Amino acid sequence: MALTRILPSREDEDLLNTIMRFAAAELQPRVAEAEENGTFPRDVFRKLGALGVLSLPHDAEYDGGELPAEVALQVVEELSRTWASIGVGVTVHWASVHPLWKWGSDEQRKRWLPELISGDLLGGFCLSEPEAGSDPGAMKTTATREGNEYVINGVKAWITHGGEADFYSVMARTSGDGAKGISCFLVPADTPGISAAPPERKMGLNGSRTSEVRFENVRVSANRRIGDEGRGLAIALDALDTGRLCIAAVSTGVAQAALDHAADYARTRQQFGRPIIDFQGVSFLLADMSARTSAARALYLDAARRKDRGVPFTRLAAEAKLVASDTAMAVTTDAVQVYGGAGYTRDYPVERLMREAKIMQIFEGTNQIQRHVIGRDYR
Repeated sequence: MALTRILPSREDEDLLNTIMRFAAAELQPRVAEAEENGTFPRDVFRKLGALGVLSLPHDAEYDGGELPAEVALQVVEELSRTWASIGVGVTVHWASVHPLWKWGSDEQRKRWLPELISGDLLGGFCLSEPEAGSDPGAMKTTATREGNEYVINGVKAWITHGGEADFYSVMARTSGDGAKGISCFLVPADTPGISAAPPERKMGLNGSRTSEVRFENVRVSANRRIGDEGRGLAIALDALDTGRLCIAAVSTGVAQAALDHAADYARTRQQFGRPIIDFQGVSFLLADMSARTSAARALYLDAARRKDRGVPFTRLAAEAKLVASDTAMAVTTDAVQVYGGAGYTRDYPVERLMREAKIMQIFEGTNQIQRHVIGRDYR
């Protein structure tokens, strides 16, 4: 179904139309096979980089698109509507650049930001660890100061683009002062001592590589520390606020795709001599799927507009991620139901969408963590 989007300018409408054409021409023909085989589509990110997608949120001063979140997130939704692994990958790249972009010095931004967003490089965001997921303050990875260098040792877990990224934003402990002892580093992926484990064998998003990344005596110059020592967790949480909006947009794209497929199927599938969309049980199900998806979109866009205007949006970002990811899970499940037995097979895309939706409730903070963030505002 063609969506009617209200965008700030004609240029933004042209951009969304370009993204839809790209998705139809470059993504749609490849998604099923790549997800079935677990093929990481590195070339797609280079093409998106050439289109300027990897630099959309960043300042024009550094050759970025300087696009408001309200528009950039709808680009993510449209990409994810066709291929969720690509939508996730774009948002992870943005998150990887975010510490430098928002917290780096002027000298650091001028030196590294243009290269990181030019389109040739891909980033990874190294926060979680095997024993520090929802509680990042418990991380054990260390960065020990030795003269003009830091030596990083530790293991990061569940890293999107692990082993494929060209650079990592790494959170590591520089002191034993709990959550206040964490700092942020911008680390080239080819630095000696960095290695990635084989990809995780996941339920879905198999076109997106997820791996442990190990740091063994990795030496980085002190000028690659982003922000002051001890500010790393604040930097990571700042990135996560925007990341939650990104996952809300990805989730909405997945839900919209499931709704589109289910509605198309219901128009053509005949039972009792009529298309099943004519039966109230199916049409009401589609109506509920549509209403939920529209509500998820409205919520993430409201949060995005607040972000663009400099209004606090942490709680709304958590609400958007919570509602949109729960919506994606519910809508994809209902889409399988519309297909009936056919929906439970891999002959149709809705079973893949259902598997992809599940991770939306987990990463960028589980939905239990989102409820904690939301509830904090009412204490």
